[in-house]
Amino acid sequence: MDCLFLYNPNSGKGKLEKKLPLIRKKLSKKYASVEIVKTESVDDLKERVKNAACDVVFAGGDGTFHAVLQAAEGKTLGYLPAGTVNDVARSLRIPRNIGRALDVIVKGRAAELDCMKTGESYSAYVAAAGAFTETTYRTPQAQKKLLGPLAYGLHGLLNGLPLRVFPVKIFCDGREISENAVLILVLNGRSVAGFPVNRDASMRDGKLEIALIRQVRRPNLLKRAGALFSLGAVFLFGVRIKKRDILFLQGKQIAIETEENLVWDLDGEEGPRGNISISLAEKRFKLYVPNE
Repeated sequence: MDCLFLYNPNSGKGKLEKKLPLIRKKLSKKYASVEIVKTESVDDLKERVKNAACDVVFAGGDGTFHAVLQAAEGKTLGYLPAGTVNDVARSLRIPRNIGRALDVIVKGRAAELDCMKTGESYSAYVAAAGAFTETTYRTPQAQKKLLGPLAYGLHGLLNGLPLRVFPVKIFCDGREISENAVLILVLNGRSVAGFPVNRDASMRDGKLEIALIRQVRRPNLLKRAGALFSLGAVFLFGVRIKKRDILFLQGKQIAIETEENLVWDLDGEEGPRGNISISLAEKRFKLYVPNE
């Protein structure tokens, strides 16, 4: 059995190339042949994944995982987390240490995992809109390399206030709900921005979770403070917390109507605007995960 290893030279703060001898050595314990390729662009990455006739191992952050997912059907994947936050790895309990992540590929099992489908695009763990969601793709790369996850928090505080209020109408497996909100999350994974906001979920449980923080259309200072408190509660205690202004739903088929200029964040990447339809893509891809 052969293996194709793909990596972005900028991943892991540019230090990944120094670990190529270790990566080849470890993967050679499982595979008869290991081809290592430095990708030149996102399109190059997706094309190589699509055309691979063997297992594909790749290194990168959540954006890289999102790109690979678009071409992953029928492939068995191995993942080395090398990004700033690595929410996919946290959701699947894949170690962020490269050596231990390689051990998962060599000794672990290939699991069939769910993802989300939006139009013709696939997302691994989150579709989000509203408060602070733009920080994931607007935070400068230089700041992320310097500060790590703290860069997102700093950028969000400087650019995300006051919180925008927007209307949403949610259709979820036959239910219809209309609300005003400051944040909406559609979740398949456990982790968002490094926090276990959906800690009881699984990428193999056959369902998606929706969390929404309600807000009145024209909030006063007290209401604004309440929304910030609820944001903190979601990220500290999870989306299932019992709180009046936090709505929690589960389903497989989700449609959301909202303002035309509201931007969606898909796995930390800038996505579509306005209305969106999201469905569960069950067992869409196979990935090596820890045996436990």
